[in-house]
Amino acid sequence: MASTFIGNSTSIQEMFRRVSEQFTAMFRRKAFLHWYTGEGMDEMEFTEAESNMNDLVSEYQQYQDATADEEGYEDYEDEEVQEEA
Repeated sequence: MASTFIGNSTSIQEMFRRVSEQFTAMFRRKAFLHWYTGEGMDEMEFTEAESNMNDLVSEYQQYQDATADEEGYEDYEDEEVQEEA
C-alpha cells in the first residue's frame, strides 16, 4: 500500500534554517571540506550553496508573512460583518 501527501506549508523553512546554521558552522571550521575539494569541488561552490539556502529561507519567510497578513485581514472582515448584524 502506498500513499502520497502533498501539502502547502511554509513550516519546512525551520528545517532549512537548521540545516543552514549547521552547514555554516561546519563550513567556517572547514570540517570535511578536504574530502570535497579533493574530488574537484571548489570552496566557492559551498559559498554559493549557502547563499542559495539563505535565499530559500528568506523566500519562505516572505510567504509565511504574507499568509499571516491575509489571515489577519480575513479575521478583520469577519469582525466587521458581525458588528453590522
